[in-house]
Amino acid sequence: MDIDKRKLTKKELKRKDYFEQLSSEMQQRGYKIKNIIISIRKVNYLGPLSMLPFMALTFWGYYNVNGFDLEGISLGFAVAAFLLILCLTILHELIHGITFGIFAKNHFHSIDFGIIWSSFTPYCNCSEPLRKWQYLLGVAMPTLVLGGAVAVVAVITNQLLLLFLAESMILSGGGDFLITLKILLYRTDKKESVYYDHPYECGFVVFEK
Repeated sequence: MDIDKRKLTKKELKRKDYFEQLSSEMQQRGYKIKNIIISIRKVNYLGPLSMLPFMALTFWGYYNVNGFDLEGISLGFAVAAFLLILCLTILHELIHGITFGIFAKNHFHSIDFGIIWSSFTPYCNCSEPLRKWQYLLGVAMPTLVLGGAVAVVAVITNQLLLLFLAESMILSGGGDFLITLKILLYRTDKKESVYYDHPYECGFVVFEK
């Protein structure tokens, strides 16, 4: 999402000012800046599409072990699933924040949460540069825990509700998966590099020298 297509919030403007100051300091230290950005529009359709193979694999694993009985689906099931998905959506961002906060020097003082209301997109932002593996883990952790781990528990316990929740969390992790791919595919011949959450776009910034 381009800066000229929506009005930045006070939080985003504050992060933008801090980022510009940090960029200036990093450039003075000899770092070059590389922006890796994905538009929200692409995230909204490429993200879910990219997760379909993982969702299919999850369903296949559950079906082959436990079968699939639709009789377990009821109004109560639907209501419980809806409420739990809302809770897990919040937990998704908290896991981002906890993981980033563990690695950040200022820990949770460097973590910020919010929602981009124009696209109803919740986010977690880390305002400290991190090493590549740290940033990668922070991006991928919610889907690994709420998608992958919950899917394994669903198969083991034969819980259809857990399967549905795992599939929902895998689907919602599409944006994180696209960023994860960007991180893994980015190559540089520089000796030093750190990764930084973009202050108002979907993506990240690489400082390298």
